[in-house]
Parts: sequence; structure tokens; C-alpha cells
Amino acid sequence: MDRDGIERALRRLEARAPVSDAGKAAVRALPYQYRTLEPAAYLVREGEPPTHCALLLSGFAYRHKVTGEGARQILSVHMSGEFLDLQNSFLAVADHNVQALTRIEAAMVPITALQRLVDVHPDVGRAMWIDTLVDSAIFREWMVNVGRRDSLSRVAHLLCEFALRLEAAGLAKEGVYELPMTQEQLADATALTPVHINRVLKELGRLGLIGRHKRAVSILDWEGLRALGDFGTRYLHLEVGGPTTVASAR
Repeated sequence: MDRDGIERALRRLEARAPVSDAGKAAVRALPYQYRTLEPAAYLVREGEPPTHCALLLSGFAYRHKVTGEGARQILSVHMSGEFLDLQNSFLAVADHNVQALTRIEAAMVPITALQRLVDVHPDVGRAMWIDTLVDSAIFREWMVNVGRRDSLSRVAHLLCEFALRLEAAGLAKEGVYELPMTQEQLADATALTPVHINRVLKELGRLGLIGRHKRAVSILDWEGLRALGDFGTRYLHLEVGGPTTVASAR
């Protein structure tokens, strides 16, 4: 398995709960199929029985549901070092979709192997369980974001979240990062239109809160953006397993 990807996954699990040396060795020894997938490729399809759980080695993926009329709601974004859809490893059928957001590399681990892993190494199982609970906390925050914040606050909140999560994953530094989403995808994550997203991004720039060059985002005024986005770090649980090192959660 890709060394950088698996070590990033192990660091993420250890941030959730202590993992023994034997548990780490078992994670490193998981069987897998290596796959490279292009943007929009499906890793999980709603209604299908899951057979594998993907460990994202590089790139970004997103979780979403589609209404009966074809409208898409993006529920979360995932990045390198994350296991995708651990919860479906213990459910009979997928109740949502997971697709590649960018070109990705993934290790497809058989669900049966994951189930054996958590049976033999409960410390790994506990870390994975906490990881799914943090995913749930993020879902709850995104629900509040879409349902109760105005358009400027929704986008500001999302940009703050990306900054901290990418920095924690070693994919950003000091509030500068490559935004992995198009304006259409940002619209589907915030229940806005692409035209409205464009206006909001321009307004955030006019206010001196962010700078942009193509998809590169620079947060120029963290406190201002955080206040506008009603952003707090509690739901990210960066302190689980020990103090966060991500700029003291800014």
C-alpha cells in the first residue's frame, strides 16, 4: 500500500485514539486493490451492497445524495489519508453516493478484511469508530450551515473548515490552499446557485477576507472570516486523542 497514504491514515487514526504497534502493523498489512480514478468516478453507489472500503491515498472525494428530481446535495468532502464510508462496512446497503472530486488514487480494502481487523484489534476499531463519529459531527454542522446561515456565512464557514482540515492533513499551510471544488460543486454543498457562489466569492475578496488566484485560496483575515462564517472548531474535534497542532486551531 502507498506508504505516504497509509502513514497519513495511521496518523489520523492515532489522533482519534491510541493505536498499538500491533494495530498499526495490521493496518499496514491490510489487503487492497490499488485504483486510480478520474473525477466523477463512483466509489460508492446508493442502493448497492458495499464490498470494499476505500482508503484515499491522494486527491479528494465527496459524499452526496440526489433527490427524486435530480437535485444533488453534497454532504461532505474527504481528503488524502481518510477511509471513505467506514459506516457502510457494517451496513447491508449504501444509502448515499461517494464520488471522486479530483483525480484520485485509492486503496480498495475488502470489507471482510476490515471487519476482521476491528475484531482482532479493538484499539483500531475504537479509533475508526471515533472517526465515524467526527464525520457525523461534520454532517450536523453542514446541515446547520445550509439551513440557518446566510449565503456569505455559508461560504465563509466552508472556507474556514477547509483551511483547518487541509492543514491538519498536511495539505495546506497558514491558510493557503488549493480549493478542490468548482463553483458548481460549492453551490451544491451550500444550497446556492453557481452564479450566487461567484458573487459571494467576489464579495469575500472585496471585504479583504480572502484572496484568490484560479482555485488557490489565501485567507487574508482569519478572524474576520471566522466571525462572518460563525465558525467554531468544536465540531471538528481536532483535540481528540491529544492537543491539536494546527495553529492552535487558529
